[in-house]
Amino acid sequence: METIATDPNVLESAILHTLLYSDLFDYPLTPAEAAHYLIGRPGTLDEVRACLARSCWLADRVIEMNGYLALRGREALIARRLDRAATSDRLWRRMQRFVRVLRALPFVRMIAVTGALAMKNSAAHDDIDVLIVTAPDRVWLTRALAIALVYVGKLCGDTLCPNYVISERALALDRRTLFVAHEFAQMVPVYGLTVYDRMCAVNHWIQRVLPNASRPFWSQPEEAAGPIGRGFKRVLEKLLSGQVGAALEDREMRRKIRKFQPRLGQPDGDALLDRDHVKGHFEDYGGPVMRLYAERLGQFET
Repeated sequence: METIATDPNVLESAILHTLLYSDLFDYPLTPAEAAHYLIGRPGTLDEVRACLARSCWLADRVIEMNGYLALRGREALIARRLDRAATSDRLWRRMQRFVRVLRALPFVRMIAVTGALAMKNSAAHDDIDVLIVTAPDRVWLTRALAIALVYVGKLCGDTLCPNYVISERALALDRRTLFVAHEFAQMVPVYGLTVYDRMCAVNHWIQRVLPNASRPFWSQPEEAAGPIGRGFKRVLEKLLSGQVGAALEDREMRRKIRKFQPRLGQPDGDALLDRDHVKGHFEDYGGPVMRLYAERLGQFET
């Protein structure tokens, strides 16, 4: 069998980088997923498979088992991923019930599932993380209505977490890192696909980081509202689109920013609170993940 030189080529390095990043989340990848989330280089699934088959350099660092790729010594994560996939399927079905209500709330323009559930990597008691895009000047009011749904979810044993709410004026992501690119690329839109398309367009920089991930690895049919939900939404938007809605928006924004002020500015925090953002990432994982990723690269590439 043909072998590759001791020093890795660009594709070998990209495959290892991709698997190392995913391993930070205890998440082995299939070859198709490794190709989709390939870091820093375009490549087809056939190219990835061929490289894995002939590369001695990768064989020293990566093992393929039961259709999954894991770092050597981390094979036990494959069974864990299968368990979490089953848990995620159950949590996804519960999430769909929440989306049917969320999409009917006034001023909601897009909903996307984010975090572990978007990758089908949820543990039994994980939150249901969602990103919500709203009409301009109604971010805080919409969030307040969504929080009411959070309390309903708790009664059902679920934790809905709308910790990222932005307006249609704020579709461009404010940080440009691998962590942010990956979080965006893996999220699954479930309502408002036209807004999602606009968000992809204004964040075209992600294609330089993850060239193959122009769309989610797996998709979900859009949760379109029925006639009752659409009528309910139109009525509420009409009632809250004028001065009353503006006053409620302003009051809610001032009240919450005052409450959250002591938590702003924490090390590694990525919170952003203003008229177009309710980004409650007070203890953001992005900084620590990127530092650990750089450390692991140094360990595995030598």
